[in-house]
Amino acid sequence: MKSLKEYSIPFTGLKLGKHQFEYTVNDAFFNGFEYSLVKKANLVCQVELERQETMLILNFHISGTIDTNCDRCLAQYPQPVDIHERQVARFSEEEPGEDEEIITLTKNDHEINIAGLIYEYINVALPFITVCDNEGETPYCDKEMLDSLNKLTANTEQNEAADPRWDALKKIK
Repeated sequence: MKSLKEYSIPFTGLKLGKHQFEYTVNDAFFNGFEYSLVKKANLVCQVELERQETMLILNFHISGTIDTNCDRCLAQYPQPVDIHERQVARFSEEEPGEDEEIITLTKNDHEINIAGLIYEYINVALPFITVCDNEGETPYCDKEMLDSLNKLTANTEQNEAADPRWDALKKIK
């Protein structure tokens, strides 16, 4: 977690108004998280912090590419990412509550670490099923792998149709 210390924003000395911060999110960032799904990335995170009397408003813009594997052909390809998120942090004398949408900062807090937020936004933005084809634009899919998979699929269907045990089971209805 020591490498993630650079993702802390000290807010005590900041004047009221908007402030800009920029961070590079790369392989070293994801190495700071154990069991990270993302291993390689080339991202830029721009954070606009608006300091007000009673709260901080953080606007995130994360863009770049993440190296991921295609679920269809298993080839590695760069997945483009463009994320826009907002987080609110309020100043309060009370201890942090159970509100997951608003971060509570006490009088003892002097900085806010945004590494966890960046990590969460990136992981949530990744598609559940990754396919490298991109609808015909610059196809990355490994043609040999797809051909091999199609041959295996075709052989399996032929074997199932030729098995007489299935025909006997279908007659039971």
